[in-house]
Amino acid sequence: MDHRYAPVQRVIGILLMAFSLTHLVPLAVSVALADGVAYAYLEALWITLGTGFVLWALARRSRRELKVRDGFLITVLLWAVMSVFGAVPLYVTDVGWDSFTDALFESTSGLTTTGATVIATGLDLLPPSLNYYRVQLHWLGGMGIIVLAVAVLPMLGIGGMQLYRTETPGPIKNEKLTPRIAETARLLWTVYLTLTLLCAVAYRLCGMSSFDALCHAMSTIATGGFSTHDASIGHYGSPLLEWVVMLFMLLATVNFSVHFMVWRTGDPRRYLRDAELRTSLGIILGLALVVCIPLAASGLYDHPLNAVRSGLFHVISYGTTTGFATANPTLWPAYLPVTLILAGFVVGCAGSTSGGVKAIRVLLFAKQAARELRLLTHPRSLTPIKLDGRRIPEHVVHAVGGFFSIYIACTLVLTCAMIATGLDPLTAFSAVAASINNMGPGLGEVNAAMNSVSPAGKWILVVTMLLGRLEIFSVLVLFTPAFWRR
Repeated sequence: MDHRYAPVQRVIGILLMAFSLTHLVPLAVSVALADGVAYAYLEALWITLGTGFVLWALARRSRRELKVRDGFLITVLLWAVMSVFGAVPLYVTDVGWDSFTDALFESTSGLTTTGATVIATGLDLLPPSLNYYRVQLHWLGGMGIIVLAVAVLPMLGIGGMQLYRTETPGPIKNEKLTPRIAETARLLWTVYLTLTLLCAVAYRLCGMSSFDALCHAMSTIATGGFSTHDASIGHYGSPLLEWVVMLFMLLATVNFSVHFMVWRTGDPRRYLRDAELRTSLGIILGLALVVCIPLAASGLYDHPLNAVRSGLFHVISYGTTTGFATANPTLWPAYLPVTLILAGFVVGCAGSTSGGVKAIRVLLFAKQAARELRLLTHPRSLTPIKLDGRRIPEHVVHAVGGFFSIYIACTLVLTCAMIATGLDPLTAFSAVAASINNMGPGLGEVNAAMNSVSPAGKWILVVTMLLGRLEIFSVLVLFTPAFWRR
């Protein structure tokens, strides 16, 4: 490797070694439950640990402060490399994943919290430790691998702020809760862990087994959507549980910085004072009306209230990009499933575990559009865009427009690529939308699982999921000539 990138190699090696240790938890679960796949985690541990050690050893003397370029390179490479190594336990078990492509797809879907799977049926019969391992991937990827590394590995000399900025979702990248970025990362993970534990307790009280409660809590707070059952949340047939799941999906899509401020001040009114959250809830309410009223009138449910509950559940699930299900939305009136797919683009909040373009960008885009309309009648007026009483820098406002353009362009190009693999246009679009928004379920053939997608299509969707999780620009910048100039 070029000596310029030796510090990048060193950091990747360190983080790979750290990632290898996460296999100890599913290994312990496998041993405790005697499910017969403990060997898979041992193999993955040694392969990942050995590779990480070699990378670190070859570059261990390369120590310097990381630059902006290094931050982008580490973030993209780490997510790609960990997706590959995360696939090892799935591949070596040969249970449900027939090829390395399938295992890589499942691993990437887990880490990016997409929640799409190649297993159409048989989740209920998987070894329990494999179901746990899948949601553990969700949980590690939810808040972000880099944020975790910045939180627990500050002594390694990793340039925390540069890495934090490249992985954090949303248009505003330099907000810190504390003066030290490592402390900020630890606070965010503390909130993340607390919500996960509260969610697990709530699920247990609603009738889930302890194992299912933990797995679904990790999947919910990460807005991942992996379940231990083929029928997802519908397996339990509990209206009370569905309402609790909806609550925690909403909590998971809130900016975790807002959670922390509410926690620190003890003032829950801060939630409603957050403009982005109000926008997100407003969009959910509007979509709920669009979905629930026609669904109640369709006669598909025995009681209108059941239709409303099911409609609201799926609006929240798709909108927060979690992807849990209690019914098959493809059986609903034709435009309703498409509405759910589109919800995944606009509901999630920046700084949360949700995917999509984020509600704050939708809000800023709307404010910019309103300003442009105002300038048509008052061309000399000075109307700065404000959010929560703060003036938003013009470069951020312009960046939002650019992001929307690139996001739409990538979605269209990738949809065409998926059509070329043999999918019909609607299925291709929904598969790409589900992947780039890290949402999980699509429409048509890809509603329940992605097993019908060709190997080439799965590789396209792997790239799409990484693009969505890293918000496109962090990946595309690597393909610009200026990035590689000295």
